[in-house]
Amino acid sequence: MTGKPVTPLVACDALIEIGNRVLLIERRNPPHGLAVPGGYMDIGESAEQCAIREAREETGLDVELLALLGVYSDPRRDPRGQVITMVYVARSAGQPVAGDDAGAIVMVDPANPPPGLAFDHRRVLYDYVCYRRGEGPPAPALMLDRLRRPITQP
Repeated sequence: MTGKPVTPLVACDALIEIGNRVLLIERRNPPHGLAVPGGYMDIGESAEQCAIREAREETGLDVELLALLGVYSDPRRDPRGQVITMVYVARSAGQPVAGDDAGAIVMVDPANPPPGLAFDHRRVLYDYVCYRRGEGPPAPALMLDRLRRPITQP
């Protein structure tokens, strides 16, 4: 084998709780839509550091990570190519300000998400609501079962 191996990109997201709502960004760059703040991991950076950095860059907030909600790896989840993301539940008490890739900040009721969510973030919000109900993060078996269902279903 010669050359650099081709592998998926890795990203980390921070689903930020503020009160009883969660923060989404309106993406400034394609693919457009509402999304959980996050982005690509840098070389030498841990997943947790990436989630915290991306949250700060896109929202101006310093966040505290509370839990790993899940790893989302469906090869079809991002129209730009295969991207694996780790989504963390986070909290902050600050005042968000859109920055970097964020065109605007939108606070939403996670149990009633608006239309126009990017990627598989409707599924992420569904998982978050289940987690907050005390049902725990998605079990590995559930995550594996999703490979057999269309990505548009939560």
